[in-house]
Amino acid sequence: MSVNFRRMTEELEEKYLSPFAQLSQNSRGRLREEIECDVRTAYQRDRDRIIHSKSFRALKEKTQVFIVKDDFFRTRLSHTLETSQIARTIARALKINEDLVEAIALGHDLGHTCFGHSGEEVLHKITGDFKHNHQSLRIVDELESDGKGLNLTYEVRDGILNHTGEKLPITLEGKLVKLIDTITYLCHDIQDSISAGILQKENIPNSFIEVLGDTHSKRINTFVMDVIEETSKQLKAGNEVKIYQSNRITDITKQLREFMFKSVYNGDICLKEKEKATFIVKTLFNYFKENPDRMPVEYYQRLQKDSLERAITDCIAGSTDSYAIKLFQQIFVPSPG
Repeated sequence: MSVNFRRMTEELEEKYLSPFAQLSQNSRGRLREEIECDVRTAYQRDRDRIIHSKSFRALKEKTQVFIVKDDFFRTRLSHTLETSQIARTIARALKINEDLVEAIALGHDLGHTCFGHSGEEVLHKITGDFKHNHQSLRIVDELESDGKGLNLTYEVRDGILNHTGEKLPITLEGKLVKLIDTITYLCHDIQDSISAGILQKENIPNSFIEVLGDTHSKRINTFVMDVIEETSKQLKAGNEVKIYQSNRITDITKQLREFMFKSVYNGDICLKEKEKATFIVKTLFNYFKENPDRMPVEYYQRLQKDSLERAITDCIAGSTDSYAIKLFQQIFVPSPG
């Protein structure tokens, strides 16, 4: 008889993980029932499906913050990997399900559009209802695997959907990814902003440096240690099962976010690039609305099932920066000769 490695891992989870952890064997299941794997747990399978998806590969050429960037600036993929790594470190320390954390973290931004939040904002204005977290869920449920979806577990789907917005994920693992997503982008956006010349080190308020540290690694370490220590303390005291930060770090996180929006995200350089991205997305959307047969074939075929607006939205949301620019050039820029 072959060894069931999945069951061995599940037994280790029962023995080792915190009582607050989500055990793989206790998943609420998938949209469609499947025969379980003999090697991987349910959440390990979800992680693998996300990593091997077309949408995950596309993240490497989707904007994080800076549309005009060199090879060393973060993309949506590097942000996703950093979020996953930091969240996994904390998950291991808290003895919660690291595989579930990894799957949610790797899948949380699959629905981000080309040109980052600029693309998201213009699609929302056009359609009246576009949010990247809802698009991420649509991708894993319906669009991937030639329209069959990835058939992920309930807990991973919930974590992906609720990684942003007011509603909290149902698992402690999902709650962790939600917080770490914010911490990760704040920290690496400081570093990229300095590299881009948008921020100078001396522009960063001393109050942030005194609390968080004067380097990227120190800031990450401060956040990580605070989450581990504060969450451990609060859960041990019998308080609400969630992820905690100390009051001091909570306040500084809010102040840092406000500073970054004022100085970087809504700064002159980002706004100039946002205008260009907005023009490309809006122009492509209107063109495909008048010429649906000119959409890439995989999205044109979706018209058998979806509305024209839905198919165009999926097309633009699924495009990388370079692919959207290429489409724009093919349609609107004359070819030499």
